[in-house]
Amino acid sequence: MVSHSFIRREIQALERQGFHIQRIALRGWEDELVDAEDIREREQTQFVLKSGLVNMVLGVIKAGLTNPLRFFSAFKLAVRMGWHAEKPLPYHLIYLAEACCILPWIKSFGASHVHAHFGTNSAEVVMLAHALGGPPYSFTVHGPEEFDKPVFLGLPEKIQRSAFVVAISSYGRSQLFRWANYADWPKIKIVHCGLEQSFYNVESASANANFRLVCVGRLCAQKGQLLLLEAALQLSGKGIQFELVLAGDGEMRPEIERIISAYDLHEKVRITGWISSTRVREEILNSCALVLPSFAEGLPVVIMEAMALRRPVISTYVAGIPELVLPENNGWLVSAGSVTELADAMEQVLSKSSTQLSAMGDAAYARVTARHNIDTEANKLAALFQGLAHDH
Repeated sequence: MVSHSFIRREIQALERQGFHIQRIALRGWEDELVDAEDIREREQTQFVLKSGLVNMVLGVIKAGLTNPLRFFSAFKLAVRMGWHAEKPLPYHLIYLAEACCILPWIKSFGASHVHAHFGTNSAEVVMLAHALGGPPYSFTVHGPEEFDKPVFLGLPEKIQRSAFVVAISSYGRSQLFRWANYADWPKIKIVHCGLEQSFYNVESASANANFRLVCVGRLCAQKGQLLLLEAALQLSGKGIQFELVLAGDGEMRPEIERIISAYDLHEKVRITGWISSTRVREEILNSCALVLPSFAEGLPVVIMEAMALRRPVISTYVAGIPELVLPENNGWLVSAGSVTELADAMEQVLSKSSTQLSAMGDAAYARVTARHNIDTEANKLAALFQGLAHDH
C-alpha cells in the first residue's frame, strides 16, 4: 500500500546485504500510485488475487492431490482459525486457497523462509503455506489492529507455529507477551522500522517559526484528526495565527471537510489528498512541527520521518510513541482524547522561536537516527534469518 513505504525500505536494505527477496502481495495491482519507488516496487511484485478465481481453485486441487495429508492438516488448521474468529469460516478457507496459490511461487523461487508484515490475514496465509509444506515463516506485528483483537485473529496460534515474531517497539513486544505462551517469549524480537539516510539528508532542515503545523496520515478515526479540528477551533477562537495541513486521504475525508466548513476553518486548514513520499517530506520541512493526536497506534513511521527532518512532534501517550518522543526535549505528549491538552501543546509550539524549535529539532534528529536507521534494523532481521539457516 502507499502507506507501507517502511516495508519497501526494509526489503531494499536486506537486498543491499545480499538477500534475494521475492515480493508477494494479496492485492493492490490497480492502486493509484504517485511515488516512483512504489511503482518500481509494484513491478517486482506478484499479486495473489490477480490470478483470478479459476487459478486459485486449480491451486487448491493441485495442493490437495500433491500431498493429501498436508492439505488435510492445513484444512483443519484453517477451520480451527475460523472458529470464534473476527471473520467467518469462508474467509479462512479463502486464506487456505491463497496459501495454495503462493506455495508453487515460493518453491519455484527457492525461498528458504517467508516473512509477512502484519499479524492479520497475511500472517495466516503464510502459516497455512507452511502447513502445506512451505518453508518456515515469521511475521512483523505493527499494531494497533492486532492488539485490538488478538484472540479473534488467532495470534497465539500464529506465534506458536512461527520461527520468530517481530515487534516494532518495546510496547508491541509486551502486548505479544500477553497473548503468547511463556515458552514462546524468546522468539519475540524487536526490530524497529527504519529510515534511509537519503530521506533526511536535506539542506533546509532547520525548524522555523512559520506557524504551520502538519498532520500526516490516513484520514481515519484512530489518527484523531477530528480532535485536531476541535483544537484548531480553540486556537482560532483565541485569535492565534496558525495553518494546519492534513497530509493524506481516507474514509473520513467527507466528515472532516464537513467539520472544516461548519467551523469556518477553510483559511486555516488544508487537505492535500494522497501525496508521494517526496511531497510528504516537503510538507514536513515546510512546517514548524508535526502533530499526530492518535487514539491507537503501533509506532508511526511519520513521527520518525518528522524527527529525522529535525521537526519536533506533538503526539499522545499511546503505544510505542513515548519510546521516541520525549516531552520538553524533542516534542510534546498529551493525553489521548484531550482536546484541551492538544490545543495547549499546539499553542506552545506556535509560541516558540526559531532557535527554540531548532534545538528541539536537533534533539529529535539525534534520538531517531540512533534508534531507527534502516540498515542497522535490517541487520537485526538479517541475523534472525541467518540464525534459522544455520539451525537447519
